[in-house]
Amino acid sequence: DFVYQFKGLCYFTNGTERVRGVTRHIYNREEYVRFDSDVGVYRAVTPQGRPDAEYWNSQKEVLEGARASVDRVCRHNYEVAYRGILQRRVEPTVTISPSRTEALNHHNLLIC
Repeated sequence: DFVYQFKGLCYFTNGTERVRGVTRHIYNREEYVRFDSDVGVYRAVTPQGRPDAEYWNSQKEVLEGARASVDRVCRHNYEVAYRGILQRRVEPTVTISPSRTEALNHHNLLIC
């Protein structure tokens, strides 16, 4: 048995002014190859990742797709999240009440 994971990460600075995409390929909890949009090519993280990185970098369509994912995935998802989540402005409410501890039998904690 084995576990293969693919993690796509998007990092945003000042909205979408600066967007960085990172894809991580992980085999049995060890990252072996990654694509970082700041670098622009696949890089082996371990020696086992070298064949995949070399192969994917030699495939023009694969490399173009990885580079385009910053716009296609990250910027797109930011806009969706911004409309659905980040634009919502709800004033938070907090209730504070004193709490007693049995041993001291007086108020010594505030619970939020």
